[in-house]
Amino acid sequence: MIGSTRNLRVWAYPAPADLRKGFDGLYGLVVSELERDPLSGDCFLFTNRVRTRAKVLVWDGTGLCIYQKRLERGRFAPLWERAVADGAIELTMSELALYLEGSRLAVRVALSPPRYSHKALANVSHL
Repeated sequence: MIGSTRNLRVWAYPAPADLRKGFDGLYGLVVSELERDPLSGDCFLFTNRVRTRAKVLVWDGTGLCIYQKRLERGRFAPLWERAVADGAIELTMSELALYLEGSRLAVRVALSPPRYSHKALANVSHL
């Protein structure tokens, strides 16, 4: 699997992407369209229009890496149907792994709990 055991955030590009793009082209999409930092260590997922190919761009601490997968049968799930107003689609590493395996569950239900925030607990008043 991609990367490491640390808790990475995964951002999916909310539209079909031209996967002829390499490092610089995908880097540009992350900066201009997702408005994220490609050097943050987060993973950025791109899928082509017919949903048979996917690329993941990630900074590993020393350089940018591109992981690519082509499905021989079937199609990847259409993640852009889940896009929110700001264009960001956030997945967990578990959801990314399922997505790259060709699972359609990655778009039907939230497979992971919401991100934990200790600030939310600080606002709870005790009775």
